[in-house]
Amino acid sequence: MTEANRQKIFSGNWDFIRSVPSMRFLPPEGPVEIAFAGRSNVGKSSLINALIGKKGLARASNTPGRTQELNFFVPQGYSGAAADLPPFAVVDMPGYGFAQAPKAQIAAWTKLVFDYLRGRSVLKRVYLLIDARHGIMKNDEAVLAMLDKAAVSYQLVITKSDKIKPAALAELLQRLEGDLARHPAAYPHIIATSAATKQGIEILQDAVLVLLGL
Repeated sequence: MTEANRQKIFSGNWDFIRSVPSMRFLPPEGPVEIAFAGRSNVGKSSLINALIGKKGLARASNTPGRTQELNFFVPQGYSGAAADLPPFAVVDMPGYGFAQAPKAQIAAWTKLVFDYLRGRSVLKRVYLLIDARHGIMKNDEAVLAMLDKAAVSYQLVITKSDKIKPAALAELLQRLEGDLARHPAAYPHIIATSAATKQGIEILQDAVLVLLGL
C-alpha cells in the first residue's frame, strides 16, 4: 500500500454525519461501512481518532458506556449522491458490557449493536477491539459467537498495547491466534495497536485500504 493512498484517505478532513439511537434512524445504505466494536472503555473512539488522524472527532471518555449510539463518519467532500459516494464510512459503535447507566438503557444500546451487526448489508467488516490488559472476556466471547453465526467478517484489533510488556503482548497474540481457529468468520491476522503511541496505526490503515480495494 503506497503512502500516497494512505495520505489521500486518512490525512484529509472527515465529517461526522449522524448519531443513530435505534435502527429506524440508520442512514440509507450507500458506501461500504466498517465498524469498530468492543467492550465499554476498550478505546474505540481513541483508536478511530488515531486511524483517521483527527483528535476529538470521535468523542473519547474515561467513563465506560459514554458512546451510546452508532456514530457515522465519512471523508469530507462527498455530496452523498449515488454518483459521489465516499469510499467508505466508519461506524463507532456503543460499547457492550459494563457501563455506568440504568440497566434498561444498557439493554437498549446492546440490542442496537447486535441488530446493526446482524442486519446491515453494506457492512464490510467489524474490527473487534480487545484490551491488551484483559484479553478476550465473557462478553467478547458472546459477540464472537454472534458474528460467526451471522457470518459477519471480523478482525481482532488489540488496543492499549503499550500498557503491557512486549513479551506479554507476543504471548497474547499467539494465544488469540490459536483461539481464532475456532471462529469461522474471523480474519486470521490480529493487529496490535496503541492510540497513545500510534503503534500499529499505519498497519490498520493499510489493512482497511486493502480490504476495500483502495
